[in-house]
Amino acid sequence: MSSESWLDEIKWNSDGLVAAIAQDHKTGKILMQAWMNRESMLLTAQEQQAVYWSRSRGKLWRKGESSGHQQKLKELRLDCDGDSVLLVVEQLGGIACHTGRESCFYRKLDSQGEWQSTDAVIKDPGAIYGNSQ
Repeated sequence: MSSESWLDEIKWNSDGLVAAIAQDHKTGKILMQAWMNRESMLLTAQEQQAVYWSRSRGKLWRKGESSGHQQKLKELRLDCDGDSVLLVVEQLGGIACHTGRESCFYRKLDSQGEWQSTDAVIKDPGAIYGNSQ
């Protein structure tokens, strides 16, 4: 990608970020939501691997850098308003969530108004991250 003008079509929020949704390229399942800045967006497009902006750490975050569960980019899509992006990815290891689950969206609101876990833990987070998590 020689020109970076495509980045100017994104409506970055006041913090210079845009919401990014990761979706499994085979199943269509939503895996996670994170944030991207211009640099992480450009790196994602160049490297064909998901790179996000960690708001809590204030730095770039290559998905899978500590877990090994990288996201290989298949498609990058911009929504109609230009204020969110969709990363269609191949999720290596089948785990996107730091809780050891396939998806970060594993809780469902039940009829009593309580969140219930619906998806099993594939791998114990302690085994993925050690004691750092």
